[in-house]
Amino acid sequence: MKFAAGIEYNGAQFFGWQSQSHARNVQDCLERALTIIAGDPDDSIKTVCAGRTDSGVHATGQVVHFETTIKREPHEWLRGANSFLDDDVSVRWVSEVEQDFHARNSAIRRHYRYIILNIPHVSALFRQLTAHWHEPLDATAMHLSAQALIGEHDFSSFRSAGCQSNSPYKHVYHVNVARHKRLVYIDVCANAFLQHMVRNIVGALIEVGNGTKTQDWPALLLKRRDRTQGGIAMPGNGLYLVHIEYDTHYQLPNEVIWPSFG
Repeated sequence: MKFAAGIEYNGAQFFGWQSQSHARNVQDCLERALTIIAGDPDDSIKTVCAGRTDSGVHATGQVVHFETTIKREPHEWLRGANSFLDDDVSVRWVSEVEQDFHARNSAIRRHYRYIILNIPHVSALFRQLTAHWHEPLDATAMHLSAQALIGEHDFSSFRSAGCQSNSPYKHVYHVNVARHKRLVYIDVCANAFLQHMVRNIVGALIEVGNGTKTQDWPALLLKRRDRTQGGIAMPGNGLYLVHIEYDTHYQLPNEVIWPSFG
């Protein structure tokens, strides 16, 4: 049997999604809980995620799939796993899926949100859940400049040095920047992302928002295809994996939770 599951987590105390022996990660926590519910420690549950998030990055809409010979109803996997998970990770839903479903390869679009707390001082309450920028930011200028990123482009100027993607070409469907009081929200949707791509895009937009660069800065970076010519890389604590889109024939739950602190 194959199941898909929607996962939510606070990434502050995790060293990313991926399993690793030397540090706490989301994948190991989830797989331990699912294995306990399966009731067969000699046949541990292994998961595949839609997108590997980095250290400190959060998710309200991560999706995984796993296969098992153990017969459990979706609600049993859901309630059982949550009873054995720590407080900073939870399973939102579980659904049985067809054998051709693959959490990563079947994904059509991925949605991320980056949240900046734009105030002079660092927040004691929100420092792990938002990025901080002390200078005033012009969200309108950031939004206008971001429109140059829409479409299929070589995003080499926005990928990390350690990125293992086979191609720098990705298709961005939208980049929206909006202010709500003290918060600036950057929503990015694409078919797939390079490592650190969203964080590096936000870094470039901030340089427009604070007046350091002109509005054509993101477009110029695209043309240069060189990360060393790019600007700052924003930290992971402001980034959320919000939603993964799949073909409707899989009939997966479609409730989207957009993180907001307004």
